[in-house]
This record gives sequence, structure tokens and C-alpha cells, in this order.
Amino acid sequence: MASAPSRIRVADVNGVMRVDFTDSDILDEAAIRQINSELTRAIEAASPPRVLICFAGVEHLSSAALGTLVTVNSLIKKRGGQLRFSNIKPSIFEVFKITKLSKLFQFFDTAEQALQGFGRG
Repeated sequence: MASAPSRIRVADVNGVMRVDFTDSDILDEAAIRQINSELTRAIEAASPPRVLICFAGVEHLSSAALGTLVTVNSLIKKRGGQLRFSNIKPSIFEVFKITKLSKLFQFFDTAEQALQGFGRG
């Protein structure tokens, strides 16, 4: 059985794991489980994990996807790492605000801004 194509692209940018989504709509439960699995494997391989999740190109995000991001954040924190988000469209950021998750995560307008200062808090 062939494995499903990756739902994320992971790149090392000066010691920071930059994650980009390959889908514009992150709504399907099976896709979200796959994203969770791929992120977990990548985070467990990093020590400590310094992760930037870039939402450029993401148009829609389900509540299940938000749950995965909370789980990923917990894993990163438990491993002594940091998580930052960038390039979030206003309509998606509104969901983070409504759910009060905007207080849990660090948001940056661009990936470049998010990459600055990693490792310093």
C-alpha cells in the first residue's frame, strides 16, 4: 500500500523547523490526523524543538485542526521548545481570537519576523 502524500513541508532554517502546509483547506479528519502524526515525528526528532508553522496559503482551518495545534504546542513545551505561527489570514486569526487560542500562541505577520529571536524566549 502506497503511503499518502505528505500534508506538510518541513525545512530547517538556521536551526528552526519551518513547517508549511501543502493544503489550502485543513478540514478533513484523516488529513488532520496525518498532519498530527507528521508534526509529532518531526518534533520528537528535534531537541529542543524550535518550530515555526507558516499558514501562507491556508484558507480554511477546522476546529479539529485547532485541537491538533494545541496538542503540538503541549508536546513542544514539554520538550523545552518554542512554537510560533506566521502568515495567518485575518479570517483564520479571528477563529484563534474567538476560541481564546490567540493568548496561547505567538503570532507574527511574516515567517521572517517569526524566525528572528528564536531561542531567546
